[in-house]
Amino acid sequence: MQRRQFITAIGGAFVAASLAAQARAKGSTLSVVATTGMIADTARRVGGDLVTVKALMGPGVDPHGYRQTRTDIFAMARADLVLWNGLYLEAQMEDFLADLGRKTPVRPVAEGVPAKDLVSHDDYADRFDPHVWMDPALWTYAVAAVRDAMSEAAPDFADNFAANAETYIAELTKLAAYTAVSLETVPAETRVLITAHDAFNYFGRAYGFEVLGIQGISTDSEAGVNRISTLVDMIVERKIGAVFVESSVSDRSIRALIEGAAAQGHSLNIGGELFSDAMGEPGSYEGTYVGMIDHNATTIATALGGTAPARGLNGLLSAGS
Repeated sequence: MQRRQFITAIGGAFVAASLAAQARAKGSTLSVVATTGMIADTARRVGGDLVTVKALMGPGVDPHGYRQTRTDIFAMARADLVLWNGLYLEAQMEDFLADLGRKTPVRPVAEGVPAKDLVSHDDYADRFDPHVWMDPALWTYAVAAVRDAMSEAAPDFADNFAANAETYIAELTKLAAYTAVSLETVPAETRVLITAHDAFNYFGRAYGFEVLGIQGISTDSEAGVNRISTLVDMIVERKIGAVFVESSVSDRSIRALIEGAAAQGHSLNIGGELFSDAMGEPGSYEGTYVGMIDHNATTIATALGGTAPARGLNGLLSAGS
């Protein structure tokens, strides 16, 4: 977006924010806009019937390169609360969100995770890996941040938000336990998770997996020939049998690994599609945060030689998921 268009959109957004403030005074439900599906699903669980939630980014959308549309701008400006991940995940939206925060409550929920629990960014000394949702235990901090933000925006319903958050955190605790038990069945020598980009560092740390992304933490980085060649040599040497594609990232680099391994006489398979920066289809179990992580844990465990229920933790995974 050109600077003049950006300024015009900001001005229109502030007018919309003023109208939204008038609507809030009439006592309607809390209007929430969330950048990613994971945050939107969390907001729905915490807010329940007291909120309406809109997600800007749907299935298959990469948040690293996403830029707000004019429709997004007005949706955020008219909202009572805007929730985003932070930690430089929505890199192209940060300037707009900073400006919007002067008129509308804007909360970066992942920045509620204590700094000591964050993984350092590969390329920037003062930044961290933003993919904290890959560890359900860490995501409970985001749940708390959503609860607090909603309570500030609608204090009359703080008790409701607190009760919903407590119930949801208990569900995430169960999810984390299932994930740990399932992944413990994977033999130590095959606990290597190779994906398109480094979205699974928190997952690997939590569950004892070596994680190798072809690209860096951001999908904006390019996977060079040397990186792919090095990974192919490692795959062949260690006899790794499966790699994984991601729903929101092109599979081009994964295909290059498979072709490179084949050229050296090694058969490398796709172990399945994982949800990394986006969830599954709206209305599906995989289109919820719990279903997303359940799918990933179950897929990884079975593809790498472990065992897990075919339909996952709650028996709700799609057939063949």
